[in-house]
Amino acid sequence: MNSKQTKSGFVTLIGRPNVGKSTLMNHLIGQKIAITSSKPQTTRNRIQTVLTTDDGQIVFLDTPGIHKAKNKLGDYMVNIAERTLNEVDVICWLVEPTTFIGAGEQHILEQLKKTKTPVILVINKMDTVKKEELLPCIDTYRKEYDFAEIVPVSGLKNQNTEELIKCIFKYLPYGDPFYDEDTITDQPMRQIVAELIREKALRCLDEEIPHGIAVTIESMKEQGNICHIDATIICEKESHKGIIIGKGGQMLKKIGSKARPEIEDMLEMQVNLQLWVKIKKDWRDSDILMKNFGYNPKDAKQSE
Repeated sequence: MNSKQTKSGFVTLIGRPNVGKSTLMNHLIGQKIAITSSKPQTTRNRIQTVLTTDDGQIVFLDTPGIHKAKNKLGDYMVNIAERTLNEVDVICWLVEPTTFIGAGEQHILEQLKKTKTPVILVINKMDTVKKEELLPCIDTYRKEYDFAEIVPVSGLKNQNTEELIKCIFKYLPYGDPFYDEDTITDQPMRQIVAELIREKALRCLDEEIPHGIAVTIESMKEQGNICHIDATIICEKESHKGIIIGKGGQMLKKIGSKARPEIEDMLEMQVNLQLWVKIKKDWRDSDILMKNFGYNPKDAKQSE
């Protein structure tokens, strides 16, 4: 990074699950991302990726999708997502190039109206429509909210993404970078911890439980030289929950005692691991839940 004054800040990408957030993210960070082990962050600031350029640093926060919650897990995730809107410097809202504002978008608009954070409307998939078709879309959304910027992009074709990065920097405060130039991502660390717990659960349970379990990391907080991790094992049936917990909680303790040493080796610190079990019927049939649990829906369905 050069010696000129740089900007640094936190940005969140929001939007419905199929709007192309991941594809766009991959293009925004390009070749600059290097996945390294980072210190665990709290749930509130789950860091997904960090982009470092000559202009400064953008820390993209990973938030679960904003939607109308239908269950407690949904409530939990929505609360985190909506709270994050007030804690970042810039919100990027991804929508598709259409003049129809559906119920999902209306709900997001309601949340945005409660925040004072600058919002950049990112119209993704611009490659799927003619340029003249973008104008009615821009006009429709402009009437609904006073956006700081409106930027059409194509995450898939990597069109206009540089312009989006410039617009983001415009609204970030001046300041030193939060991380060194070896950009960090926190999300994979959580996924690795979740996968370790899932692996131990499947081994301990042997053939008693089908592969219909997932693990979510509810929180990961470092206090002193101890990392406190709350993880939930998600299963599909009440009978599975009983087997996972075991008589007197013995099976759950066994899973925790097998997973803890490996997590400690990876994090290079003492770990206090708390495991919980929740039932989520047919979670594997929901693409949204699958993504929230860190799985590619296609991969999971192949393993059944």
